[in-house]
Amino acid sequence: MQTSSRTRTGLFGVVLAMAIGCGGQALALDPNAGVTRESGPFDLFRFGFSAYKKGRKDEAVEAYKYAAEKGHPGARWALANMYAYGDGVVENDYEAFKIYDDIARQGVEPGSQDTGYFVNALLSLATYYQKGIPGSPIKANLGAARQLYFQAASAFGVPEAQYRLGRMILEGQGGANDIQQAKKWLNRARVSGHPAAAAVLGNVVFEEGQTVRGLAFMTTALERSPASDKAWIQAMQERAFSLAGEADRRTAIALAQDMLAKGLN
Repeated sequence: MQTSSRTRTGLFGVVLAMAIGCGGQALALDPNAGVTRESGPFDLFRFGFSAYKKGRKDEAVEAYKYAAEKGHPGARWALANMYAYGDGVVENDYEAFKIYDDIARQGVEPGSQDTGYFVNALLSLATYYQKGIPGSPIKANLGAARQLYFQAASAFGVPEAQYRLGRMILEGQGGANDIQQAKKWLNRARVSGHPAAAAVLGNVVFEEGQTVRGLAFMTTALERSPASDKAWIQAMQERAFSLAGEADRRTAIALAQDMLAKGLN
């Protein structure tokens, strides 16, 4: 399953490390080591994370399964990620989907330390619903994807969700096309430092006649974007620059340089 590295891969280490804190050394999952299948969910989860970091993924999967059975949300989420990526187990998107769906259905209390797992599950489910899962009961459902992105974007202010929601609204996927609403969500993501959102918003306002502002947004986006996004952002930016007049190009470059220097998005 393909998804943005900002969404799951980046959260994987961050969320787990925050949940675990300063854990001790990993122990073998056997009675003599003090960690068994009867151990508490947190101990199993901590063991699984340590085993994973040391490359012992079979032990990590075993520990996560036991911890997940005991209701540990982090273990369920980590296990779902391993199925989604085929990481230490045979890739199985439908199995990953079911776990993410279970996490999402259970919800989360405001301010809970499990919020990261819950939000990430929403994003993962939305991504699956955008394309469906071949050979499974999960078919593409753009309306469901859009609603999940809206939940993560509005209730939790997640820039990636705001960006994806903005694009779906802009393209009329899963609901009505609404340029103003699309711009609102793209701008929220842009202000939070999302380069792709800045690029798409820049192109929208450029097409609306805000030439300098649009070019500046696309230029700053290209400068700050990860390598995986540079090709399409550069193509968008170069097309816009080819259509702009020389004076607007110069002004836009100066504005972009000023925005970059001031740390603005």
